[in-house]
Amino acid sequence: MKTIHKFLQDNQTFYLATIDGDQPRVRPFGAVCLFEEKLYICTNNQKAVYRQMKANPKIEISAAAQNGSWLRLSAKAIADDNPAARQAMLDAVPSIQGMYKADDGIFEVLYLKNATGLICDFDGKAEKHEF
Repeated sequence: MKTIHKFLQDNQTFYLATIDGDQPRVRPFGAVCLFEEKLYICTNNQKAVYRQMKANPKIEISAAAQNGSWLRLSAKAIADDNPAARQAMLDAVPSIQGMYKADDGIFEVLYLKNATGLICDFDGKAEKHEF
């Protein structure tokens, strides 16, 4: 999990895919943190992406590094209403503090469960990570 977290932090924009009915939807994300041995992402509960994750928690994340390696991660995104988890995200990603507050009613954090990730490179090397 720590390796996946570091990859996402080092490559600040990652892409999160959800399902909207029978249509995949992909959008850029950038906030990630570790809290209580879980990897978290965040969003606004007024956005379609949040509704899509609530309806079907299966997601995929993809990111690429400048050195040519890339990440593909499959998981379930589970909403966590723990105020401490929200605060941990705000502390880990100061750039979102202007958009959200831990108790603003719209800020949501979700942890990744049953995650399987591959970090691959062009030489054919693939590191599998599960958490």
